[in-house]
Parts: sequence; C-alpha cells; structure tokens
Amino acid sequence: MSHPDELLVGIATMVEAEHSNQMSLTVVVGGAVITGRLAPQAVWRQRVAEVLRSSDRLRAFSPVFDGAGAAEADGDEPPTHLHFHLARILQGSTGIPETGGMYRVAIKDVTAWSVGDFRYSDQ
Repeated sequence: MSHPDELLVGIATMVEAEHSNQMSLTVVVGGAVITGRLAPQAVWRQRVAEVLRSSDRLRAFSPVFDGAGAAEADGDEPPTHLHFHLARILQGSTGIPETGGMYRVAIKDVTAWSVGDFRYSDQ
C-alpha cells in the first residue's frame, strides 16, 4: 500500500496505548501470510532482547533491542510497524514456526489483512 491503511494504524495505535497483547491479526505482506497476536513495540523489543541475550552467539545484538530503541514509539507520530508475537507464516496447512515467532511488519507493506489468528487442523 502506498498509504498505510487507517484501520491498521488505528489498531496499532490502540495496541501501543493499551499495552495489550491480545489483538490477533492476520496480514499479507509480499505474498506471505503472517498470523499471530500483536504486541506493543516496547514489549516486543524486550522479548527479542531476552531471546538474544540467552544465545552465546547472538548476545552482542541484544542492546539494539534494549531500552533506547523505544524512542521510535515515543511522540505523536502514529505507529509505522506491527509487532507480532506468537506468530506464524502460513504455508499450506502448516504454520512456521509451529511455536510461533517474533515478526515486525511495516504497515505500509500490508496488502491485505483480517482480524483474527488463523489456525489449521488436520481434523
């Protein structure tokens, strides 16, 4: 989208303001379908930093996600990204990764979306 969808910006703004991680959303970005729950940017960054700190090989990258980066969420500017946790990229009847991952998606790149978290079952 050349102009970010006002409804998506509104949803992202609410997630940031309420500090809620209960909003489920499914988006299409670059042909990929991503489904999961939104998190406030600060919470998302903190969780990514924790995961990186727990890795011997990736620990050095954790400061990029810690504290000071939250400045992007400050101010009067509307959110520019959606921050997914417990998210999966849907591939056929499979969600990758099965346990869910952490994804950051530019709102301007979303070409389609739906409220809700798609789940597949073989039953």
